Amino acid sequence: MSFYKYQGTGNDFILIDDRDESFPVSQERIAHLCHRRFGVGADGLILLQNHPEYDFRMVYFNADGAEGSMCGNGGRCIVRFAHDLGLFEKQTRFLAVDGEHEAVVDGGEVSLKMNEIAGIEQHPDYTFLNTGSPHYVKIVEDVEAMDVVAEGRPVRYSERFAPGGTNANFIEPIGDNTLFVRTYERGVEEETYSCGTGVTASALVAHRQLGMQSPVSIQTLGGNLRVSFRTRDDGSFTDLYLIGPAVRVYSGAVDV
Repeated sequence: MSFYKYQGTGNDFILIDDRDESFPVSQERIAHLCHRRFGVGADGLILLQNHPEYDFRMVYFNADGAEGSMCGNGGRCIVRFAHDLGLFEKQTRFLAVDGEHEAVVDGGEVSLKMNEIAGIEQHPDYTFLNTGSPHYVKIVEDVEAMDVVAEGRPVRYSERFAPGGTNANFIEPIGDNTLFVRTYERGVEEETYSCGTGVTASALVAHRQLGMQSPVSIQTLGGNLRVSFRTRDDGSFTDLYLIGPAVRVYSGAVDV
């Protein structure tokens, strides 16, 4: 079967054109393909499928092979993939696990509209919110020196977030309206180079806690992103966009 490898700020994915729905889905098979020693290697696998009411449907699987919640960088990568396949010219609407999304391709950048966000939980030492996936966000000092796996894994498996667990983000302001974000991702069970829904959550927390204004610039291990938004009087967020590069790395064929 043909596959394509894409990355968005170092968050990498196997993309498969499954419009004929021929891909044999199994957790074991997908985990094997995502394995960095025995498979293609990726943070996740994404199927592009037909949908009667949208340009396409996104079906996302984590690196452990389980179907996952919304993936922001994966969403930007599948938009780039659909654009490369000629499914649209500039703007698109597609369906993901958390509902409808819109996106725009402008040169090397993909702007992905995320769902409106409300119900942010503020705790004494962290914030919890859902941006399509659940996220714990903590403001720290010297995030670059952190052992993100050692700090993030206990949070991911904490009883507070059982049974599904959470992603854990550690953020630090590094300039005017700029954050450095590092993320431990559930399903990958490691730190990833970037996490789109985590970056989105972090930007909203930075607006609330640090006064940062839209668009917030984000530095990750894998590159730079921006998050733009508008706020409502009730404290919710709308017109929320995750903006940054999405790139085809290579294509190939693999036995499935």
